[in-house]
Amino acid sequence: MAQELEIKLSVAKPDLDRAVDWLLGQPNTYESETLQLGNTYYDTPDGDLNSQKIALRIRKAGGKHIQTLKTRGEFVDGAHRRQEWEWPLIGTTLNMGLIADTPVGQNVNLAELKPVFETNFQRRVVMIKQGKSLVEVAIDSGEIVAGEQSRPLSEIEFELKAGDASLLLAWARRLADEVPVFLNLVSKAEQGYHLAGLYQPIPQAVPDTELSVNEFLFLLSVSWLTGQPVPADRDNFEAIGRMAGERGVQDLYQHVFRSLAEGKSIGEMVASWELGQLQLAIAAS
Repeated sequence: MAQELEIKLSVAKPDLDRAVDWLLGQPNTYESETLQLGNTYYDTPDGDLNSQKIALRIRKAGGKHIQTLKTRGEFVDGAHRRQEWEWPLIGTTLNMGLIADTPVGQNVNLAELKPVFETNFQRRVVMIKQGKSLVEVAIDSGEIVAGEQSRPLSEIEFELKAGDASLLLAWARRLADEVPVFLNLVSKAEQGYHLAGLYQPIPQAVPDTELSVNEFLFLLSVSWLTGQPVPADRDNFEAIGRMAGERGVQDLYQHVFRSLAEGKSIGEMVASWELGQLQLAIAAS
């Protein structure tokens, strides 16, 4: 078992090439490889894995097949930290025995696991080597498919391979000055489950108390996924406004709040620079 730490940004497809060009123009960066990845995700008919915030997939990359199990984990300073198990496979058949040896195997009827959806995309990989730290940047472009339905997939992930975790947010913020980005707390798996009808997140009703940063970021991500508007109440967002002031991005906060109050969808707002820049500015504790 390993721990994965990454920051995921949704980026419009026309901006992906611009992002790669900018990354490769920076010191101590280099393009590692380009991969064609096909991923099949499994669950029971009742979505037992998803209900436990767990994703199980088999990935095909070239002639290799890898079975992966991931937990949803937690969000720290805008980054996603979660547990991950990976096993090489011979062929494309799910190995139930490998899952049985994990905590997941005790809570799910493994015999009921079936394919639920696929994610198929091209991944360009850029490595950043900064001192003793190493960051992998995955630039993904493709689609998520569940039955007859599909949705585009266009993301950039910064994953820490070694060293200083603060570099993830630092590089994400620098990229946000070059192309519009959206700090997305919704995983590929959650997008696939939503498309398959097994995951219907409901934005929590904005409480009487102030939203924390993580609650605010999650609310935005769920609204991005579902298309539902974000309830904009200045009292609930007071803590976000104060932090924006402390970080010197009060103008960004005012712009974003006005857009939310006007009823704009997150889908409309991600095309502008302000939302992603605000998210990343307030993400660090």
